[in-house]
Amino acid sequence: MMKKLLLSIVTLSVLTLGTPAFAGTHGTPGQVSGRSVGAAALSLLIWPGLGQAVNDQSYSKNVTHALLGLTGVFRFWSCYDAFVDRQGGVWNNRI
Repeated sequence: MMKKLLLSIVTLSVLTLGTPAFAGTHGTPGQVSGRSVGAAALSLLIWPGLGQAVNDQSYSKNVTHALLGLTGVFRFWSCYDAFVDRQGGVWNNRI
């Protein structure tokens, strides 16, 4: 009984803390081009952040992608982000 109550409290607290993460802070997709396809390949195969640098993104976005590239899983998001040449994102004083 106590275990179920504690699990419910933890679950509810985690769900309510994540609410600001659903704010509309996504970037705007650009166009898929030969450059963006090459940038996506760089982000996926070599290192995240390289694709954003090829797409002339801001310095803070390049560094963020490069540092989060240490996680491994972030390569897939960085690849998509470079592929669609997404401008902006959640970095500008939103996280």
